[in-house]
Amino acid sequence: MALKNLNIVVVGAGIGGLSAAIALRRSGARVRVFEQAAELTEVGAGLQISANGMAVLHALDILPQGEGGPGLRSAGTVIRDCRSGRAVTVMPAPEAGPTYYFHRADLIDLLRKAAERLGVEIVLGQRIMSCEIVQGGARIEMTDGSAQHADLVVAADGGRSLLRRGLVEEEGAPRFTGQVAWRATIPWGQGEADRRATLTMGPGRHVVTYPIRSGRELNIVAVEERTDWREEGWRHRGDATELRSRFAGFGGDVADQLGAVTDVHLWALFLHPVALRWQDGRLALVGDAAHPTLPFMAQGACLALEDSWVLAHCLAHATDAASGLARYESARRDRAQRVVAAAAANARNFHFKTPMRQLAQLGLSLLGPRIARRYEWIYGQDVTR
Repeated sequence: MALKNLNIVVVGAGIGGLSAAIALRRSGARVRVFEQAAELTEVGAGLQISANGMAVLHALDILPQGEGGPGLRSAGTVIRDCRSGRAVTVMPAPEAGPTYYFHRADLIDLLRKAAERLGVEIVLGQRIMSCEIVQGGARIEMTDGSAQHADLVVAADGGRSLLRRGLVEEEGAPRFTGQVAWRATIPWGQGEADRRATLTMGPGRHVVTYPIRSGRELNIVAVEERTDWREEGWRHRGDATELRSRFAGFGGDVADQLGAVTDVHLWALFLHPVALRWQDGRLALVGDAAHPTLPFMAQGACLALEDSWVLAHCLAHATDAASGLARYESARRDRAQRVVAAAAANARNFHFKTPMRQLAQLGLSLLGPRIARRYEWIYGQDVTR
């Protein structure tokens, strides 16, 4: 299917929306991106892009300044005990290729600039109210009362996607996992000296840290089991003193790192079902709109990047839009379901209590590197080949 001059609207200017816009524009489509935020400010914190996501960034020619651009190449993950800070084991970098640590805002900025260089139109401060399939395309209603027409619509509007609700009328409700995540960044003076992530495991809670921005900052994600906070959005402001109180039993370096936190956000983690339908011939879901995932495999951004490449590829090699979107759904749904399930299963592996905690640490110390290999099916997937 020739995408040249095909009029495509992308809803959402996050990683999935911008990468989809770039992939579709590179295939010849005319692309407009609508984002409800008034500006693409520095929101979010750190994220990890493993080899499967990096393959898409390279194929889209996004990254300047060598292989990782502003991303910091990981040297693996050290797992530590919460009380003493003692290293239990070191997980090497995946055999499929290195992971890179980015600040989300830096990656968004790269994607935005690449999209604009290609001629993608990005419209900020415009919220989509509805999408209706009409003869030969789709009609989109905006909050200001105006309407946009498109040959195809790509919904990249996140885990609580409005457009997904119009596509999939009945499906299972999100389920609260009983876990809440705190996110923060702190100034970091160690530069690139230690490029490893650290996973500090404790009873009912864990902390993940890794350096970003050439080691000038440290990203912190602290997860705990609790039931008194159920606000799903990740921009809710938290209290740094409460964070330290809730992780008071953690010693070693992580105690000092939590002590340096001044600005923190928290959100309740919900497990969403993978969408029953991803497309209807004129509308397609990508990223969290199709498959929100828990953060315990660090694959949310990577799956969105994969979706974007496969969507453009399937459309470009189809005879018509409907068959291209059907092929896209078929190519992506099973993998997304497997990754989402793996992340959900991993959630309970970090929070063992005594005596299972000691047994788990013994197993990790003996088998850690071999355990890491069981996820090579995730990292080793290259959708650009």
